[in-house]
Amino acid sequence: MAKIAFILLCHKDPDAIIAQAQQLTAVGDCISIHFDARASAKDYQRIRDALRENPNVAFAAKRIKCGWGAWSLVQATLHAIDAATEAFPRATHFYMLSGDCMAIKTAEYTHDFLDRHDLDFIESHDFFKSNWIKTGMKEDRLIYRHYFNERTQAGRFYASYEAQKKLGLTREIPGDLKVMIGSQWWCLRRRTIEMIQKLLRERRDIIRFFSTTWIPDETFFQTLVRHQVPKQEIENRTLTFLMFSDYGMPVTFYNDHYDLLLSQDYLFARKISPEAREMKERLGQLYAQEGVSFQISNEGRNLHAFLTGRGRVGRRFGQRFWEANNTLGPERDLYLVVCKKWHVAKRLVDQIASETNIPCIEYLFDEGETPLPDLGGIETTLLKRSRHRRAVVRMLFENFKSDQLVICLDPANLDVIQDFCADQVRTHILEVECSYSDDYLTGHARRVGLTGENSRPETVAHLLPTLRNDIAYESELIRRAEFDGYLRLRETANRAENERAVARFLGLPSDTAQAIMRLDYLFAD
Repeated sequence: MAKIAFILLCHKDPDAIIAQAQQLTAVGDCISIHFDARASAKDYQRIRDALRENPNVAFAAKRIKCGWGAWSLVQATLHAIDAATEAFPRATHFYMLSGDCMAIKTAEYTHDFLDRHDLDFIESHDFFKSNWIKTGMKEDRLIYRHYFNERTQAGRFYASYEAQKKLGLTREIPGDLKVMIGSQWWCLRRRTIEMIQKLLRERRDIIRFFSTTWIPDETFFQTLVRHQVPKQEIENRTLTFLMFSDYGMPVTFYNDHYDLLLSQDYLFARKISPEAREMKERLGQLYAQEGVSFQISNEGRNLHAFLTGRGRVGRRFGQRFWEANNTLGPERDLYLVVCKKWHVAKRLVDQIASETNIPCIEYLFDEGETPLPDLGGIETTLLKRSRHRRAVVRMLFENFKSDQLVICLDPANLDVIQDFCADQVRTHILEVECSYSDDYLTGHARRVGLTGENSRPETVAHLLPTLRNDIAYESELIRRAEFDGYLRLRETANRAENERAVARFLGLPSDTAQAIMRLDYLFAD
């Protein structure tokens, strides 16, 4: 009879992880957990303490700091697999999960399904011939070396990428490998896992190659399974039900999707909304039940499209997806760095990105050339970003797989600040108060088109007091709004005061705030 070792990669919500592990192991299955090293050590210890007496729970021997699209996700998976193969010698299958996955069938149904299908279930399409990649780079994921994280080190990522393209520094793919691509949510038999482990011990060149590709969790196992296992023993699909919007973002399931999920020809589903407490409780109880029959209709994708086309409860005409889910969520923290001198704010967020794991984005609602990840097209113009600003920020949270995000705003964007403060998201505001010399204001007037190179000096001189008053008025409006979580960083303050402001703003220890503020030329023009 099938015995599953679940491979769980997670980074938050220790209570949910504990519950998930207890539910899946209650019927004799096993779980190997990798908890992101970026997450709280206190949370990790809490998980270990709660599951210490459970013989069906193992933990990866080494915790990795994981980043979206990076090798670290594959490395963390390999560590969890190593722990599982050693701790659970009787496990027959290894099933990849995240903290957002839940069973939509009973253990009884799942074990019977795997007993009847002696196959590896993994999505694996030809990397070059398939249209699995809808937008963005394709071949360049492989033939160039990607040393930096595209989400947290976008500047370095793209600078390195462009330099390699310019110099023609391409590389060959290992000749005996046919690169495949597909979903990272797989279920593999034990003998397949052991063959992969043996291959990696013998072929260090495979790890050297994939460790500098971009988004290797979509190609690594997909390629190696096809390399090792006969085609007739592979079912080219995932057993985890998931859907994507037209913009390439995962669809989230809520309480009213319970019956829809159970009728799908899948064993698990993701992503389950944290707010769908009723459904999570019902699904948590489902796995251990016996004698449950399931009517498989498999209409999920068509039915979901039909329902969302008409809107959710009480709406006749459906809104587009960014309007229908127009909230950032109460579990997230949005940090707004508000500063008129854009170069000062950019220096500050560069320091924050260097000293913390918080993703940072520069003036995305003010500057068209702001580096942004591919969000399916909604990010391509300032007009689109501004029109759908909550959707853009929500998609950034999801792309970075983070509950924290720092963005820069011009003080003129009071309406944007008010909009985010009105959302459920926990909004924190740090206004950076600078001094403005006549030379700076003259340059500012030219940058925003108020003056030109041939403007008369007396015209510029008459304009400067108005500009200075206008900047002061923008700042005054922000202070008058009395936003919760409002703090100021002042050029005229001493470093200790500003370090305390940064520490409070980001909820950081004082030594990290000191490291962020050690830049002597932060306020320099």
